[in-house]
Amino acid sequence: MTTDSEACAREVLDVVPLVMRTIRGEMRRHRGPELGVPHFRVLAFLSQNPGASLSAVAEYVGLRLPSMSTLVAGLVERGLIARCPSPTDRRRVSLALTERGEARLSQARQAALALLAQQLSALSVQEREQVVAGLAVLRAAFTSAAPPAAAPA
Repeated sequence: MTTDSEACAREVLDVVPLVMRTIRGEMRRHRGPELGVPHFRVLAFLSQNPGASLSAVAEYVGLRLPSMSTLVAGLVERGLIARCPSPTDRRRVSLALTERGEARLSQARQAALALLAQQLSALSVQEREQVVAGLAVLRAAFTSAAPPAAAPA
């Protein structure tokens, strides 16, 4: 069976949102009532991009700078992230997760991991190996590609 790139892309577009809906739903259940989806997205972004600027976080989450500044101020007040002055530019402030923020994010990720493992346990060993192999191919394809302009997920 030969699959062209458009058919492959169509399958990715159809399947990835299903998986992401499951992940997001489980992480929402474990984020705590005081954190909304944008708050959680900030924590996740900073986990992967420590020291990011307010602008970078705003672009990723899809908020304007004034709104992001307010959201970040709330996360700082809750002790989930910290503002750190840039060692090279006094005008720049970088953002980083605190231990408490990292713990909150980790708790939600662990819950999502457990749910995914439970759902994937219904697959045969061979099917799980195929999933892992396919995801490795996707990771390589999207890691090596030049990233497009960031868009909210």
